[in-house]
Amino acid sequence: MKNSNSHTQSRRKFLKNSSGVALFIGASGLIPSWVACKDVKAINKQLEMHRLTAWVQLAEDGSLTIFNPGAEMGQGSMTALPLIFAEEMDADWSKVKVAFSPQEAEIYGSEYWSSRRKIMLSAGSRTTTGYYPVLRKAGAQARHVLMHSAAKKWEVDIAELSTKPGKVLHSASGKEMGYGEILPFLQMPDELPEFSEADLTDPKDFRLIGKDVPRTDIPEKVDGSAKFAIDVRLPNMLYGVYERGKLHGSKPSLQNQTEIEAMPGVVKIVEIEYAIGVIAERLEQALAAKKALKIDWSEATASGFNSQEAYAAYEKIASSNKKGDVVRDIGNFRQAKAQSAKTYTADFKNDYVYHAQMEPLNSVIQVAEDGQSAEVWVGSQQGFTPKMGVPKALGIPPENVKVNLMYLGGGLGRRSLTDFITECAFLAKEVAPRPVKLMWTREDDLTYGCYRPLSLQRLTATTDKDGNLTGLSHYVIGDGPNLTSSGILNEYYDIPNKYYELREKEEGIRLKHWRSVGHSPNKFAIESMIDRVAHDQGVDPVEYRRRLMQKFPKALASLEKAAEIANWENSSTQARAKGVAFLERSGTLSTGICEISVDESTGKIRVHHFWSAHDAGVIVQPDIVKAQIEGGIIMGMSSVFSEQLTIQNGEIQQSNFHDYQLLRMADMPESIETALIDSTERPMGVGESSTPLVACAVANAFFSLTGKRLQHLPFTPERVLEALKS
Repeated sequence: MKNSNSHTQSRRKFLKNSSGVALFIGASGLIPSWVACKDVKAINKQLEMHRLTAWVQLAEDGSLTIFNPGAEMGQGSMTALPLIFAEEMDADWSKVKVAFSPQEAEIYGSEYWSSRRKIMLSAGSRTTTGYYPVLRKAGAQARHVLMHSAAKKWEVDIAELSTKPGKVLHSASGKEMGYGEILPFLQMPDELPEFSEADLTDPKDFRLIGKDVPRTDIPEKVDGSAKFAIDVRLPNMLYGVYERGKLHGSKPSLQNQTEIEAMPGVVKIVEIEYAIGVIAERLEQALAAKKALKIDWSEATASGFNSQEAYAAYEKIASSNKKGDVVRDIGNFRQAKAQSAKTYTADFKNDYVYHAQMEPLNSVIQVAEDGQSAEVWVGSQQGFTPKMGVPKALGIPPENVKVNLMYLGGGLGRRSLTDFITECAFLAKEVAPRPVKLMWTREDDLTYGCYRPLSLQRLTATTDKDGNLTGLSHYVIGDGPNLTSSGILNEYYDIPNKYYELREKEEGIRLKHWRSVGHSPNKFAIESMIDRVAHDQGVDPVEYRRRLMQKFPKALASLEKAAEIANWENSSTQARAKGVAFLERSGTLSTGICEISVDESTGKIRVHHFWSAHDAGVIVQPDIVKAQIEGGIIMGMSSVFSEQLTIQNGEIQQSNFHDYQLLRMADMPESIETALIDSTERPMGVGESSTPLVACAVANAFFSLTGKRLQHLPFTPERVLEALKS
């Protein structure tokens, strides 16, 4: 970097020399503009913005903008995360605005995801828990800077000062000063304190956290002014699409390039390893050209794969003596089985599931004419790759890429993959400096998406002569290691001998984290087995779990609370029954109870009521948390009853929402009741805590009602009728 006199000097030194307004460089990170700045004008412009720290911009009138480092896909991060910062800063929330932070992981990332580096990622329901300590400390540091400056101005010891929302107070003299009034003489301390947990606000004294405030993103989403990437229109913008074929991993060979290039509006054809891209002046022209492509496709790993036939092969793998990867081995399950009074074994299956996010995948990228910098507009959950893979795709440094994070029209794990962004970069590189918007159609995403994998779980449980659970083994057979083994462990049941093993079977199908990842299929299997043992032993399922949880009071508390609000002790009315399930996901301990009925002529299951209780640590925003839990239950119902992908000869058989069915409004429960358990511990993830409850609670209710077991997800009417006839 060079200053106006063309003398090279360090960034830190430059900032010191340039600061018309004192700026913070330290534990909260560099001001983002410095990282990518190219000229003094840009720096001076930033100086005029009065950034107190990298996390907040303060104006003379006391209004402030807090930067949200998380993605906003409906989960409420635009309110919950800034609120945590505001709590420790003692900000006047009525004067707070919220904006997305720049995508600079070194500054706005969290070390929660990795001990080696900071990462910006909104996934696994871990955004709030990942940023909770980061934002609290940053907020406390911002407050300290303001108090330090006021102390210097008043020539008093900082220890004599306190704050109230938006103001610094000196009780001894009765002086007070608004945060905005401090700006003209703002001073940075030589060293900024590294606040420990003990230095931060005691949770019992929280003023903002735990109280519902209006969501900051709702007004613009209601009036239509909210900007998603799909809304971006740039001057001279082109449109791009890809034909990826139907066989995952197949390589294309274009047969009619000259014909396509002569079509109206077509600007360029771009070939990548697994697809043919078309760039055109208008989207409809690009789609028309895509439809006219004549492509020969190669064979791939997935060739010949038939999903519904895979289970027979998986059963053989489960029965074979060939050992897979041991996930955990506690106690001695083999000995427990040999000494058991009774042994239970069952297989559970689940089909592929699609993410079905509402906003089609898209992004906009403009590459500079010299190819050495780029700007990106995208709705992304972000990822581990710096700047979402764009620098690597373009062969330029990360600091030369500016990312404008937009609202997401649904993530559910799909938008933590950045394939659609790098695909757009490949197109934009070819037509620089014209910007390109890449569009995935619904058919593109459904047929060439990334799915929750198909898997089979084989569980064996052992009991002693008194019916106590002495051992549990759990084998998972499927594609994708962490995607299928997630949720296989259960640390909240006191079972002395436990054995978990993964036997991977690669099928060549694209896979990705789906909401709650492996928890939905694995907890379905575990909780169904627990229920099976309880009934066989003649013990009420809640009572059986109560015995298993005696050493885990937090887990037990969620069970007791759910049983209380569901009135578990009282039987359902005729033709209805209740089922219970417990699990841990993203640190949250959850118990769910549902009441169902079954139409035995059609095989349709109806959920009438769903009750759940959760220990999720500190609840930052109760209304947002409840909304996430309720949404998770509804999504769980959708996947449990109707969402199903099938594959024949390596090709997805479904193409859009007409043959990939989602839950309809008419199938909503009569009520969903959620209880949140008080806690002062670190917030845990809630977005994915309720989705996995549905399959196991419904399956257990189904057994209570019919005496039959459901063991294959989804519970389509055909499978329900088959179970009833068994």
